[in-house]
Amino acid sequence: MRQKSKLLGAGLGATLLLCSTGCAKLQSRDEMNKGVQSYKANKYPDAVQHFKEAVQLDPGNQNAQLYLATSYMTQWVPGAESPDNKKNYDAAKQEFDNILKKEPSNSLALASMASMAYNSAQSGTPEQKAAALEEAKRWNQRRIEVDPKDPEAYYYLGVINWAESFPPIRDARIAGKMTANDPGPIKDAKAREELKGKYGTQINQGIEELDKCLARDKENEDAMSYMNLLYRSKANLEDNPDAAKADIAQAEKFFNQSLDTKKMKALRPAKKTEAS
Repeated sequence: MRQKSKLLGAGLGATLLLCSTGCAKLQSRDEMNKGVQSYKANKYPDAVQHFKEAVQLDPGNQNAQLYLATSYMTQWVPGAESPDNKKNYDAAKQEFDNILKKEPSNSLALASMASMAYNSAQSGTPEQKAAALEEAKRWNQRRIEVDPKDPEAYYYLGVINWAESFPPIRDARIAGKMTANDPGPIKDAKAREELKGKYGTQINQGIEELDKCLARDKENEDAMSYMNLLYRSKANLEDNPDAAKADIAQAEKFFNQSLDTKKMKALRPAKKTEAS
């Protein structure tokens, strides 16, 4: 009889545990739904509280954790120096990092980390900007490792290569009193060779990355625009005017392609939604 009582007690305990776990998951889902409603209404602090509660109730609710991280990120303003802004930035990074520890290939978390690093480079000291761009590079390289077909990661790698190489080339042009109508090469041979040694390979890599982006997204007009910019940078580092002229011809080709693609997209009929 005592043995039977023990078995009944153990069975009841297991039932209560299952009920408790199931109830927590239901409550977590309810909190997540409330969080989504707050997020859609742009009430991000409220959304954060709901998503935090959802994660606490069910640590396995990854959608709630993604929403939580995104809610913090949405409140972050790149370049703003307030303590609250830094708190949102740090919290977003921490939550995305937690997700990646559980699922290293989570594409949304990787893209968000890459985006935050890239946007961080818009402000700060030159050293901080350089460090942020290098971090953004690493995140986008990880995105490609996870999904080699993702055109956006290649696009950002191309943009970053341009962003790192453009300022010193611009400064050399200014120092050489070159006008906007002067395509290059940079007139100071010593300065040109130094810049070519530092950034020539990087510019070529940027062109290669954007070429990979366009191979996967043939109508990416932004990639075409940066191809134009990279070829103009390349023209500044050439050894002779003829080579620079060939680069400018390539730049013009991509510039015109970008304009044509924008016009083509604007003329397309809008896609019908299910409600229309």
